[in-house]
Amino acid sequence: MPSLVSTIAAAPAAEALRHFSQRLSFETDCSDVHASLQAGEADFILVDVRGPAAFALGHVPGAVNIPHRQLSADTLAAYPHDSLFVVYCAGPHCNGANRAAVRLASLGYPVKEMIGGLLGWRDEGFALAEPGQGDTDPGCGC
Repeated sequence: MPSLVSTIAAAPAAEALRHFSQRLSFETDCSDVHASLQAGEADFILVDVRGPAAFALGHVPGAVNIPHRQLSADTLAAYPHDSLFVVYCAGPHCNGANRAAVRLASLGYPVKEMIGGLLGWRDEGFALAEPGQGDTDPGCGC
């Protein structure tokens, strides 16, 4: 009898290669963002898409705060259209980063999501800029 894992057959290797390769063109992780920032190789704009109050409680160092609802041609006018945006929200329980990615892509900008968001950043042990007090979760505040 097959296990719960193998009850549904895995995709053929060629399909798996295509799928996982495509995911990498849409996502990056906290570790790669951190390493790029530390090496001074940030060839992207890191955007915290939560609200200003949540951003003030703690955010990834180097991030700019543009809440996803405020992303527009006007708010992005200073950025060339070939600027790569990396967006994040509170964590996997929040769809603010997805909303921001849709908005940025609809405006013609390349975009990736930093998977894990702020929760993933903290899980990796990376420091926050302007951290809040104690172990409170700033939440989404989107």
